[in-house]
Amino acid sequence: MQKAKIFAGTGSQELATQICASYGTHLGQVNIQRFSDGEISPIFMESVRGDYVFLVQSTFSPAENLMELLLMIDAARRASAYKVIAVIPYYGYARQDRKDRPRVAIGSKLIANMLVAAGANRIVTMDLHAPQIQGYFDIPVDHLDSHAVFIPYLQNLKLENLTFAAPDVGATNRIREIASYFNAEMVICDKHRKRANEIASMVVIGDVTDRDVVIIDDICDTGGTLAKSAGMLKDKGARSVRALITHPVLSGKAYENIENSVLEELVVCNTIPLRQESPKLKVLSVAELFAVAIRNAFENKSITSLFVHSQRRNK
Repeated sequence: MQKAKIFAGTGSQELATQICASYGTHLGQVNIQRFSDGEISPIFMESVRGDYVFLVQSTFSPAENLMELLLMIDAARRASAYKVIAVIPYYGYARQDRKDRPRVAIGSKLIANMLVAAGANRIVTMDLHAPQIQGYFDIPVDHLDSHAVFIPYLQNLKLENLTFAAPDVGATNRIREIASYFNAEMVICDKHRKRANEIASMVVIGDVTDRDVVIIDDICDTGGTLAKSAGMLKDKGARSVRALITHPVLSGKAYENIENSVLEELVVCNTIPLRQESPKLKVLSVAELFAVAIRNAFENKSITSLFVHSQRRNK
């Protein structure tokens, strides 16, 4: 009889443990061995023959965790797992989704090819930087939406003059649906970059006077864009500014940038474990969301109920 077994890579142990608790099972045993030169060798410590194997691993610190995930997929496939499902809460390299200038790689497509070549039968992920990355796969992709956890949080805040802000033009579609859900206004912080992680200029499109502004985005990396966006919104008359960001990459001086910003708070998901604590950081768990997605994938059920558009129809 086929079973659903959940295993975790070293990068997502805590989240995978929470997913298992929500699912009602225990975390499977896998030993990730490392040679002295850093070479990775995963070994499943229990049989997976004929089972649905779910491998939970976010690919932050992308090279190390990605390689570990690929080897785990290969090991499960060679151990005769019936299906191997890669559960990737944070999909690294998603920002490299197109050739935006000559002679660059399309990293997200390459990673998709590698995951399929390793033997993955399905991908479960959340808030890809570019939703069209789903089309890079020739296998099913369940693309979960963090709005399912952000909406209840915002409802509990009971903000009077709610306005949503996109930190750049590319995030406009991401916030349009949640703004529609709350019947709220939205504004755009239009930015121009000199190079990656360095902003040349930024302007606010829309009125935020006396508004409680919520910035929505998928990734907070160095926190520079977020801090500058919050400052500009405050200068334009916003009563309060907070941010809801799915993936807390938080590299470089991110913690310093956030703590020195005018943000009331930065609310993130636990798709990536935090390196340190901060008084402005609040973490919401997506474990239950992934547990439902895993259960429904195993039982061949729909995951439509997990999305904002479904919740809006049922309001």
